[in-house]
Amino acid sequence: MCNLYRMTKNVSEVAAWFAAVEGEQATNFAAEVYPGYTGLVVAEGAVRAMTWGFPLVLKGKQGQPLKPKPVNNARQDKLESFFWRHSFAERRCLIPLTGWAEAQGAKGRMTRTWLSLPAAPLFAAAGVWRQSEEWGACYSMVMTDSAGTVAAEVHERMPVLLAPDDYPRWLSAEPQDALTLCRAWEGALAIDRTSESWRR
Repeated sequence: MCNLYRMTKNVSEVAAWFAAVEGEQATNFAAEVYPGYTGLVVAEGAVRAMTWGFPLVLKGKQGQPLKPKPVNNARQDKLESFFWRHSFAERRCLIPLTGWAEAQGAKGRMTRTWLSLPAAPLFAAAGVWRQSEEWGACYSMVMTDSAGTVAAEVHERMPVLLAPDDYPRWLSAEPQDALTLCRAWEGALAIDRTSESWRR
């Protein structure tokens, strides 16, 4: 699962990298993105700011509405389920990132392990997005099984990473064709095991 990622480039750099236009709302995002907070995506040809996570509406014991929970990861084997299928069929996006983190270590003492593509200053994970009543435009990152022994030692699942040649296919192909891109990354990964506390 991915509950934290970095995106350290500015909007103009992202737009140039993905041959997209700068959206009017592409502001107010942090370099480290957490579920329920704002990140950048490339959707419909533009760099846009959206909330990371589809809102899951919950109710309390007496039926009272609770604060929605952000569902920020979409498993590739669940993309055709009710919760995801319309967004997967109609609204796929690219999620620009410079790295993502997983928690490692003993409970209460977990540290951040960062993963990235070694030769890429910026790359893309597969995403889906939609409009919501709760948060406006929101997105979720597509996850798959981890690739290789080293990545699997960090976590059993990882984001679906896309090669630049596959960006157009992810964004516009028929769902069954796009689904074939939801596989483990076969290239090299850089892994940085830090002493940073997982929870700051």
